[in-house]
Amino acid sequence: MKIHGKDMRSLWYEEGRLVFIDQRKLPQELAFFEAADEYDVARAISDMVVRGAPAIGCAAAYGMALAEDTKGAAGLLKATRPTAHDLFHAVAYMQDAMAHGEDAVHAAHAYTESIIEKCRRIGEHGRKLIFRGMHILTHCNAGALATVDYGTALAPLRMAKDMDIFVWVDETRPRLQGLLTAWELEQEGISHAVIADNAAGYFMRAGDVDMVIVGADRIAENYDVANKIGTYEKAVVAKENGIPFYVAAPVSTFDRSIPSGDHIPIEERGKEELLSLYRYQPGKVRNPAFDVTPHEYITGIITEEGIIEPEG
Repeated sequence: MKIHGKDMRSLWYEEGRLVFIDQRKLPQELAFFEAADEYDVARAISDMVVRGAPAIGCAAAYGMALAEDTKGAAGLLKATRPTAHDLFHAVAYMQDAMAHGEDAVHAAHAYTESIIEKCRRIGEHGRKLIFRGMHILTHCNAGALATVDYGTALAPLRMAKDMDIFVWVDETRPRLQGLLTAWELEQEGISHAVIADNAAGYFMRAGDVDMVIVGADRIAENYDVANKIGTYEKAVVAKENGIPFYVAAPVSTFDRSIPSGDHIPIEERGKEELLSLYRYQPGKVRNPAFDVTPHEYITGIITEEGIIEPEG
């Protein structure tokens, strides 16, 4: 991805430590977080220094490489974010690689490079869905920050930026990850506007949205999709208005052990994320971080292997 005109990644390994772009500080400040061991990596994941299922998976791979006690590290890392399947996939990948005698750092490098390549191919497949002048809605951040490079939902947009496209960016409460998406689009020179989450239906009904593309944190065997809270309602409104709704994710996001979205564990985060903007402190708060979109609302899932059309 481009940051101030330079090519960068959202995380990288350097001299025995893992360096992250600290997404908590963006877009106001470009700052970095360094992890020296698996405990630092676990903190980066749970505190949302790093966000997005593919990037979380890559961070976990390096966390395993930095650990002395890999068994303990596996449990520690898997406990950080229960919904994102890439996290569990990456830990299993590292355990298998090390069991076969592979150098841990080399294995983490290989895992990360494979994710980046998968995202590039997602961009190539997704670009075929985009025509000149298209207005596209996205939710949360599924760009390079969330995937190390290219992105999932944003990869097709990057590859179609010469087609005069326009992107509607949901702000995505409560962590406002939409601002990260807007920041990435600005770096790439892609026209966009940030909108309130509950304004998406207004623009859909007005005919100002041609397609919706989002990322995913876990995809069940029947193609039900868990993604950032608010995704489900976008899919329902898109279908009501005859707008194609696409999910972009690498195959590592698929959890074949789960038959449907009803079985996907949904992380619920602390109330402080919701209350940070309030002076009034209500007595009870619920803050689910994800929701599940049933497959019948999904037009297609864009993977590195091609586009899957779930059966309605």
